[in-house]
Amino acid sequence: MELTKRLLFLDDIRYPIEAYHYTKQDIFLRSDWHIVRNYEQFVSRILEKGLPEMISFDHDLADEHYLKSDSKQFVEKTGYDCAKWLVEYCMDNGADLPEFYCHSMNPVGKENIESLLENFNAQ
Repeated sequence: MELTKRLLFLDDIRYPIEAYHYTKQDIFLRSDWHIVRNYEQFVSRILEKGLPEMISFDHDLADEHYLKSDSKQFVEKTGYDCAKWLVEYCMDNGADLPEFYCHSMNPVGKENIESLLENFNAQ
């Protein structure tokens, strides 16, 4: 029987070891990360396995985020959308937010995810 991985890594292309190289956070050296590549996989994993002990977020989950002809709308859902879903899930289920980290290289996206999750924790 496979052990349930308790760390969730949301990123469309990178692996945890790659995040370690630029963050120097030892948590990324652990081998028990479960990797999800998009919003749908993120939601499905939590609905199937429950909340992990920690989630690390990337913001930009596909090149198509910003490509909807001159509009500022996202075509694909981002890590921020995943974080919003997570907050709603925790509120609906009376659950505490898991520990989180944002390894995104998008400074604005990273700040938005961290602000959302920190504000929820402060309530």
